[in-house]
Amino acid sequence: MYRCLIIKAAFKATLKATLLLVWAGAAQAEKNAEEQWLHYRANEGASAFSSLKKINSSNVDELELVWQFRTGDSEKMAEHMGRTSTQVTPILLPKEAGGHLAFCTPFNRIIALDPKTGQQRWSFDPKVNMAGTRPMRCRAVTYWQHANTQEREKYCGRRLYVATHDRRLVAIDAKEGSLCKSFAKNGELLLYNEKSGYQPDYVNNSSSAVVVGNNIVVGSAIIDFAESHAPQGTVVAFDALSGDFRWSFDPIPKSNDHPMAKDWPRVDGKNPQDFAGGANAWAPLSVDNERDLVFIPTSSPSPDFYGGMRPGDNRYANSVVALRGATGEVIWHQQLVHHDLWDYDAPAAPVLVDINQGGKKRAVVVQVTKQGLVFTFDRETGEPVFGQEERPVPQSKIAGEYSSPTQPFPLKPRPLIDANIDPKKDAFGMLWFDKNACEKRLASLHSEGLFTPLSLQRTLMLPGSLGGANWGGASFWPKRNLLFVNLNTAPFEGELRPINPNNPGDHIVAHGSEMKVTMKGSPYMVITDTVTSPLGAPCTEPPWGKMVAIDMGSGEVRWESALGSIHDMAPFPVPFDINWGTPNLGGSMTTAGGLTFIAATMDKRFRAYDSLTGRTLWTTKLPVDATAVPMTYELDGKQYVVLAAGGHKMFNRGTGDYILAYALPD
Repeated sequence: MYRCLIIKAAFKATLKATLLLVWAGAAQAEKNAEEQWLHYRANEGASAFSSLKKINSSNVDELELVWQFRTGDSEKMAEHMGRTSTQVTPILLPKEAGGHLAFCTPFNRIIALDPKTGQQRWSFDPKVNMAGTRPMRCRAVTYWQHANTQEREKYCGRRLYVATHDRRLVAIDAKEGSLCKSFAKNGELLLYNEKSGYQPDYVNNSSSAVVVGNNIVVGSAIIDFAESHAPQGTVVAFDALSGDFRWSFDPIPKSNDHPMAKDWPRVDGKNPQDFAGGANAWAPLSVDNERDLVFIPTSSPSPDFYGGMRPGDNRYANSVVALRGATGEVIWHQQLVHHDLWDYDAPAAPVLVDINQGGKKRAVVVQVTKQGLVFTFDRETGEPVFGQEERPVPQSKIAGEYSSPTQPFPLKPRPLIDANIDPKKDAFGMLWFDKNACEKRLASLHSEGLFTPLSLQRTLMLPGSLGGANWGGASFWPKRNLLFVNLNTAPFEGELRPINPNNPGDHIVAHGSEMKVTMKGSPYMVITDTVTSPLGAPCTEPPWGKMVAIDMGSGEVRWESALGSIHDMAPFPVPFDINWGTPNLGGSMTTAGGLTFIAATMDKRFRAYDSLTGRTLWTTKLPVDATAVPMTYELDGKQYVVLAAGGHKMFNRGTGDYILAYALPD
């Protein structure tokens, strides 16, 4: 009797343990599925982190190319490739949505691949309007699924959206790749006012839309240095199912009732929207669906380099703005630059992570900036996590200009770029005459450190409007509390030059690295250039591009490493890598395997850093430069690392149309 009871008890315990294991396995499988790369930067919070670790610091040097796919753009769109910038990161769709690896080309064509083989399954071409001269790019497609599980299984219950270059929001069925005609008007929604029409040389889209609740939210990319009165940088939300308008957010006041009206004084009796524009969200947005928040990084108001016509701090420009996802209500905001005179946009997706401080977790927003500062705010209140202070900065010497007497600085981390240059100590040259030329050139430039406004004298711009950090943003390793950001450190120069009203000159003219822009409607044009030696190298000490790791518990910098080799930039053939760093555009991905992957450089290289030490563990040569954020996923027990490589118009490098997948050998 007792023996039977013991056997029954043992059987029940075994059954219970087995069921627990099955449940745990199912839960883990579900968790793993959720952790696959379903958003532009892995997750809605843009942390660019993956919990995968089959590829790790002990075996990453064995990575090899396992497949490559070419979109065909280099051949079919050859005449337009010179104006493209391949910045796309593919996303991996759930099995129920086809399990495709989905991405967009710079021409907004959506392509679905078999993630295991790289074979094309389908493609969809929205046939964008090619008018204008603006660079063409598409950073990602956006995935949405119906909240109702039964509706989700119907046609277009799972969708992909693309915000196109010619200002449309297009919805297609995620599984089959055909238009969802129930969305807006036959699957397409115009993002511009039909009265003003599409303005190809002024407004486009570069970053993907985001989904918060059942709303899909989209910003815009506005050329904000060409004219004083550029188009408005309005952020708009629509119902993700129907395309019906839900709300809009205008960073520039349209009336005195606007909460920031005091920061935009009237000029000659006019309201701000009559004399300024921009302040748009061209960078990627971030979402916290649990809190019903969408985070908007805004750019500078127009025109970028002269603000005499837009006095005041100009808030909500150059800010992180937290909006209620359901209504568009402003919950909190923090301005990162007052009255911008440097084109210091908030350039990257706000990174939403939980950091560990003294054993306690805190939900925060981390914003990297062009000026080389990293701001950290409480996610719910906007309170600076490491403290913040207003510091005196250099003042403008331009008559009629208003410059803010102070600018905000976080107390930690320290500035990641030293903007104070001593020509004698800091001039660099490959040879003695090269260094002498750089010393003279640096000495001729006006500089008072960070936030020195441009003047009628040539002025050092460090960082320049490229950054510092740019749209590649930052990645984060939760377990180690580490943030990783790539930065440009090469110097630029610029000056303001009065416009002759009788002969204003061409609108935008580029001669080599020098660019001249007539800021139409203002008294000045702006001229910018790189600061390089006779041999073509930047005039300051390397590195000219770097990776930085920050401990987000203490706010201290953990390590810095050069990013990139100059062998491809040299004026003569160099058969080996010279790791002095290069200008870079793109971003990093971090994995639980202790690795941070990044391309972004001007040397046709893809690298993996040891996330704890900053040591380069793996490097591979690419067919062309890759200015995109990599991604990773696991399929049938194998981890893949995928990167788009297509060159970059801004750096005048070769172009291409590659999607490359790497994995460990079987």
